[in-house]
Formats: sequence, structure tokens, C-alpha cells
Amino acid sequence: MNIYLLGAANPEAVRMIRSVQRANPNVEFLFLDNNPAKQGADFFGVPVVGGTDRVADLKGSDTLFVNLITGSTELRYETTCQIVEAGGTLGNFVHPGIDLMMVRMGVGCYLQEGVIMQADVALGDNTSISAGSVIGHEGRIGHSVFMAPGVCIAGCVEIGDGAFIGINATILPRLRIGRWVTIGAGAVVTQDVPDYAVVVGNPARIIRSNAVSYQDGRVFK
Repeated sequence: MNIYLLGAANPEAVRMIRSVQRANPNVEFLFLDNNPAKQGADFFGVPVVGGTDRVADLKGSDTLFVNLITGSTELRYETTCQIVEAGGTLGNFVHPGIDLMMVRMGVGCYLQEGVIMQADVALGDNTSISAGSVIGHEGRIGHSVFMAPGVCIAGCVEIGDGAFIGINATILPRLRIGRWVTIGAGAVVTQDVPDYAVVVGNPARIIRSNAVSYQDGRVFK
């Protein structure tokens, strides 16, 4: 099995590769990156073989693709759509130490070390959750969502497609976070957040709207 990871930027991904390979030595990882300066080189010992323009050539029955781009959920969504439109099959890149019992997960997900998901959590496609984040029981996480390190989401929270949640943000129980919302680092969300809003502070308050033109974050139409 070959797994191509899009985005040769964070060396933590390489450490995670080694952890996955210890559990499953038959998996080979390579990087894709759309920066021509990185192509043809190694990223901490792992080859970077091209960009998303290579997907059509590389795809196959034993080949999966996972997007590691996390700086922008809009860019993450767009580049994952490029992979799917080129015929690539999405896989998941999940640290082997994460307990997935009673968790439903889509495809194209990237879950770093130390993520905790409680019972009956559901993750959409193309979701990325960074180290040390916690999702409480019965959480519903949409497609193309990103959570930075240390995010804490209480039980029964719904996160809309394309949401970007900053470092150490906290979301209180039973709230609904809309589509393409941005939650600032350290924010404490105490009430529902409407679609496209940008919220910061404790308690979190809306400061503006995101200029995102997408209705949802689905990569499969």
C-alpha cells in the first residue's frame, strides 16, 4: 500500500509516518507538494515526488491520498477536491495511539498524536485534528474542518463544514458552530455561532465575517 501525503511542511508528519509503519510495516509513504522548490527532494528522509498534478499518474488500487494542508480550510478543501477530481482515492492518516472505538470517521482525515474522541463522535471527510485536541461525546464534526492543537470541544457540539478552530479554543456543550466559521486561538465559545462568522475572545464575540464562497465542505458531490 502506498499513501501519498499532500503538504511537506511539518516534520511531525514524518514522526507519525514512523509510528504508523511500526504498526503496519507494509505501508509506504511519500509526499506531494505544490511548491516546485520541494519537488524532487526529500523531506526529513521521505521523498517529495511532485504536486497534485501527479495524482492521475499515481492513482491505483493500492494507492491512497491524504491532505495535510491545515493553514486554511478553504485551501484544504480546494486541494482535496483536486485530488478527488483527478481520480485519487482518499485514505486516512491516523496516529496508531488514537482510540477509534465507537467513533465514525469519513475519509481523507488526518489525526495527530494525543487526539481524544469520546463515544459516538462522528467526523466528516477531509477533517484534520491536531495534537492534544479533545472532542466530547456525541460530537458531530463536518467536512473539511481543522482543529489546531489543544482544542477542547464539549459534548453534543455540532461543527459545520469548513470550520477553522484555533489553538486552545474551548466550545461549551450542545452548541452549533456554523459552516466556514473561524474561532480564534484561546476563544471560549458560550453560544451558537452563525455561518461564516469570525469569533475571538472570552466569551467569544463576532468581529467580522469570512469571505468564503463555498456553501459546504463536501469533497464528494
